[in-house]
Amino acid sequence: MNYLYPIIKADYLQRSRSYAFLITIAVTIYAAWSFVPPPEANYTTLTMFGYKGVYNSAWVGNVTALMSTLVLSLCGFFLVIGGIKKDVDTEVGLIIATTPISNFGYLFSKLFSNFLILLTISGLAFLVGILMFFVRSSGYPFHIGDFLFPYLFMVLPAMFLVSGLAIVAEVFLGRKSILQYLIFFVLFGVLMSNVNSNTKNSMVTVTDALGIRTVFNSVKDKVNTEFNENINNVSLGYVIHKNRTFKTFVWEGVSWDWLFLLSRALWISLTVALVYLSSFFFHRFDFKQAVKKEKKKAQEDFFNAAVPYSGFQKSALPAIIPAYGIFPFIKTELMLMVRKDSKWLWALNIGLWVATLFVPLTFAYSFLLPALLFLQVSRISELTTKEKTNRVHYFTYASYKPLQRMLPAQIIAAFCLLVVLALPVIARLLMASNLMGMLQVLNGSMLIVLLSVCLGILTGSKKLFEILFFALTYIVFQGIPEAHYLGALAFENYAGMMVIILMINALLLIFSFAVRNYQTRNL
Repeated sequence: MNYLYPIIKADYLQRSRSYAFLITIAVTIYAAWSFVPPPEANYTTLTMFGYKGVYNSAWVGNVTALMSTLVLSLCGFFLVIGGIKKDVDTEVGLIIATTPISNFGYLFSKLFSNFLILLTISGLAFLVGILMFFVRSSGYPFHIGDFLFPYLFMVLPAMFLVSGLAIVAEVFLGRKSILQYLIFFVLFGVLMSNVNSNTKNSMVTVTDALGIRTVFNSVKDKVNTEFNENINNVSLGYVIHKNRTFKTFVWEGVSWDWLFLLSRALWISLTVALVYLSSFFFHRFDFKQAVKKEKKKAQEDFFNAAVPYSGFQKSALPAIIPAYGIFPFIKTELMLMVRKDSKWLWALNIGLWVATLFVPLTFAYSFLLPALLFLQVSRISELTTKEKTNRVHYFTYASYKPLQRMLPAQIIAAFCLLVVLALPVIARLLMASNLMGMLQVLNGSMLIVLLSVCLGILTGSKKLFEILFFALTYIVFQGIPEAHYLGALAFENYAGMMVIILMINALLLIFSFAVRNYQTRNL
């Protein structure tokens, strides 16, 4: 314990004092405010079409807890992952490796610091949820237990599980960030796939990792019993309604039985067990790599070769040719992005790229293209952060016209990469005479690039962009046309959405150049 507390404290303070965390807090407060929509709003967060619960203490408390579980489970993984990598990059891990702390002790301290970060955000959502009850409620009494118990039994175990999964992913997948994201995306989909299961037995309760199904079943039982309905599905998330007429009902909350509480303890124990298992495979900051015999022999031959020294000859040096254009920068940025990940990932990219040529256009536009673009998250996220990560920003900021050459080159290179990946869909849209769709693909691709550039410049970290990009992709897969950043083919207000995204792009571009200009002048 003497070694655990300093690591937990230092890690928590280091993360909580970053600009990315402050922005995350601001986004959390705004999101928690929207979890309980006003009565006249055209959207709901806990949706049974045609029915809506009155804003009593139980409804507001459980809805905010459900939305906190969904959003923080979805985005929290990206927020907390990277703690071990941070120790590697800063070489703090080399100091930790010399201490008597065990592998499990170190990983458990990282697990607990991850949990504290998510607990801080959950606590803010909890407080905002209570505030929203007094803002939205109409005369119903306040019961603190209706807020406290859902957070204790759903949000906290889910945050602990996500914190543990982030540790396991870092131990077993190392720096393969895109593989970490893909596996978590699939796992999250599996955990959410059976939340509407109507089967009621002990095994179903135990396998409900996030605890959402228990609340869903309670709400469905209330509506089906009171209105003699047969509702089987409940939606969690932002759903837009054209018809705002709802039948209201009074729901008094969930009866938390002993089996559900035992299942929460089992998931927490499973998380600790996974972290303990990971400790046996933890590298403990030892990165010695075996050198191949051929490579080693080639190096020995190179250094042992006798090279006669004939003196310094200035005439033998190549002529100095000044080049002040941005094309060499664009080429360099493209090469850095292309060579960023392993060959197997490019094989997957090429496979999806070819698939967009042959699958139905709607499916390629709405699902395959967003998936293909999301696979570039590790490349795009480092556009404006790699200089600080590799500690060369002092040189780049002091170079010749960095604002007119470096930053535009990064934006152009990333945009060209995304356009090349989207070429099959763009060509098919043009063949279908859908010019608006083609323009929106370009517009949405630029949005992703400028989001990365702006957030990277502002926070100096890639985390916030990765979280937002993942959230945007998840929303696209949920089939919400109003939130499809590439535009939905069936969306009626196509032109209006394109104008909004175009305006956002312009603001992001202006803000990025303004902040980078300040940074280059105030190193």
